[in-house]
Amino acid sequence: MIYHDWISVLHRLREKRESCVLVTVLSERGSVPRDSGSKMVVTASDSFLTIGGGHLEYQCIAQAREMLQQQRAAPHTEEFALGARLGQCCGGMATILFEPLMQQQPEIQVYGAGHVGQALVQLLATLPCHITWIDSRAAQFRNVPEGVTVCQVDDPLDCVAEAAPGSYFVVMTHHHPLDLALSEAILRRGDFRYAGVIGSETKAQRFRYRLEGKGIAADTLARLRCPLGLPDVKGKLPAEIAVAVAGEIISVYQRQT
Repeated sequence: MIYHDWISVLHRLREKRESCVLVTVLSERGSVPRDSGSKMVVTASDSFLTIGGGHLEYQCIAQAREMLQQQRAAPHTEEFALGARLGQCCGGMATILFEPLMQQQPEIQVYGAGHVGQALVQLLATLPCHITWIDSRAAQFRNVPEGVTVCQVDDPLDCVAEAAPGSYFVVMTHHHPLDLALSEAILRRGDFRYAGVIGSETKAQRFRYRLEGKGIAADTLARLRCPLGLPDVKGKLPAEIAVAVAGEIISVYQRQT
């Protein structure tokens, strides 16, 4: 899509929860490619609009992406001399303002590639989030959506330890003892944004009793969603369960904005 104004670009990126840097020609002296107020928007993989092209723009894009990679949130200004060193012969000076606009995308780990896991991952892949799909059975990963990271591991508990702080954990494996072990590992971390386990009220009561016996505090246990998903979304079909779980995840990450 071609954009003609920076406000439309920022609006679209905000909808996608995609971080960017707004690059502005703050002031200029002498001959420069674009006047003061010219803007460009840079993301990790794309750029929109222009501040005149050439090596100046190339340098600004590189610097903006470095800011995104380092998650630097503070605005920054820098002066550029448009001479031989920058490969431009304008001979003027430009002061450039870099304004990072950070939009943290949820990091979601889905444990289990059964029918419900497959339906959920297909749905989550359409949302602005980063998904890691985990199962010990390689043959279960079918029709993996673009952008989803697949982890076929012998011990899924290793992935809990490696997850970023503030991650979302969705546990729906084919093995109840593994669900329990994963739940314990997630709760012991304590730094999760969301933790949900598929199952009935009976399973939930059994898990809470056993986890309490393992020393998990009551306030931590209260954060575990089991049964998971929006309670008003009924149904036992994989797609129906996936909609309920995705809706609950959306409700959690939208509270952060």
